[in-house]
Amino acid sequence: QVRLAESGGGSVQAGGSLRLSCEASGFTYNSYCMGWFRQAPGKEREGVATIDDNSSAYYADSVKGRFTISQDNAKNTLYLQINSLQPDDSAVYYCAADRSLGWCDPTRSAKAYRYWGQGTQVTVSS
Repeated sequence: QVRLAESGGGSVQAGGSLRLSCEASGFTYNSYCMGWFRQAPGKEREGVATIDDNSSAYYADSVKGRFTISQDNAKNTLYLQINSLQPDDSAVYYCAADRSLGWCDPTRSAKAYRYWGQGTQVTVSS
């Protein structure tokens, strides 16, 4: 059984930083894609960063230069470092995972991932 568990969210002031973590268990695909999505109230869930089994990372234009996705395979953990937080970054952040299927960038639809964490809230005040 695949389980993803996010942590690290919180309330910060604009300009601050957070590091989100997503611990994975039961996920054994050799070729995979893992990603971070976010969903603000009244908005669709959007992909912000993805990483594949080659550690190739991809970012949505809106977060390039501020977000960094990484993984520690020894710890089975995915990370998202978020710097220079802005109020528009406020959302519930989710990690997702599935087989790569040759498509691993933030345009990959949320519907194309079978495994999800429960989400972690990020709130940025101005």
